[in-house]
Amino acid sequence: MYQRKIPIDYSCGLNVAMEVVGSKWKFCLLDEISKGTKRPKDLVKVVNGITKRVLQNQLKELEFHGLLGKTVYTEIPLRVEYFLTESGESLMPLIIAIDKWGLAFAPQLKKILENQIPETEEL
Repeated sequence: MYQRKIPIDYSCGLNVAMEVVGSKWKFCLLDEISKGTKRPKDLVKVVNGITKRVLQNQLKELEFHGLLGKTVYTEIPLRVEYFLTESGESLMPLIIAIDKWGLAFAPQLKKILENQIPETEEL
C-alpha cells in the first residue's frame, strides 16, 4: 500500500472523503457492488475501461478503508466475491445523488466539449 508523505488533515471531511473514494473508478465500483455481490471478472466486464491491475488495486484500497468486504471460497479455481460493508452502504445516497447530478449535467457538458476549439486549429 502507498505510504503518504503528507499526512491527511482529519479535520476536513473533504480531505478524508477524497482519501477514501477519490479516484476515477471507486464510485463506479461501489455502485456496481451495491447491486449485489460481485466477482472481479464481473466488474471488469461492466466498468468500461478499467484494467485488471487497476481493479485489483482499487478493490484492495476499498477493502482496506472498510467500504468493501471480501469472501474467499477455497475451491479450485479460487473464487472471490466482494460486497458492501455498512460503511460502504452509508455512501450509497451520496453516489446516487452524484449519479443523478451527472446525468442531468451531461447534455451541458457535451455542448461545452463540442464547442471547444483545439489549440492546434487556432493558427
